[in-house]
Amino acid sequence: MGLGGYLIYIALLMIIPLWAQSKVKNTYKKYSKKPTSSSMTGADVARKILNDNGIYDVQVQETKGFLSDHYNPKKKTVNLSSGNFHGQSMASSAIAAHEVGHAIQDAEDYAFLRFRSSLAPIAATGSNMAIFLIIAGMIFSQGLLLLGIIFFSAAVLFQLVTLPVEFDASNRAMAQMVSTGVIRNNEERETKKVLNAAALTYVAAALVAVAELVRFILIYAASSE
Repeated sequence: MGLGGYLIYIALLMIIPLWAQSKVKNTYKKYSKKPTSSSMTGADVARKILNDNGIYDVQVQETKGFLSDHYNPKKKTVNLSSGNFHGQSMASSAIAAHEVGHAIQDAEDYAFLRFRSSLAPIAATGSNMAIFLIIAGMIFSQGLLLLGIIFFSAAVLFQLVTLPVEFDASNRAMAQMVSTGVIRNNEERETKKVLNAAALTYVAAALVAVAELVRFILIYAASSE
């Protein structure tokens, strides 16, 4: 790869995640100003969907930060950022329902969620060590380079497994919001835009990770010649 091609490659690795993040923020900003017809807060939405699915051991709580919403399977908590915990918008409802989607996955022992959870510590170690091993491998030996690629592959696999987990949670969120009456038919399309925008961040992360893995493999192949 020439210098020009390499610069374009690096630019794309930077642009794709930034574009995805911008899309999420702009979509959230737009739909956080549009209330749902049910006028339920994100906390109300989360609790209602949990109750309707017979899940009573999961707590809904407020957490600090902007779009810091997440489900913690170890503590059994749906954590909603302040804006979504108290908000009555389409964005708040969609994000709350999405996080509850993960709680439902957990309750149903969803295979991809279990697989991702088992991969998490391996992926974290791989992500932290891979770049040092790859750099050392480029300088000292192919063995270190190959080991770095193997470690990095674990992190990439985690990103790929995250995709079905997140898309499934969003699908569950839409179905639950409709069935519980949180949104009406004319609100489905707009609510889905919030969920789709959020999914872009995971798609972007996976694309970048795969592209980097391919680049490292090509470097290894070239050094073997």
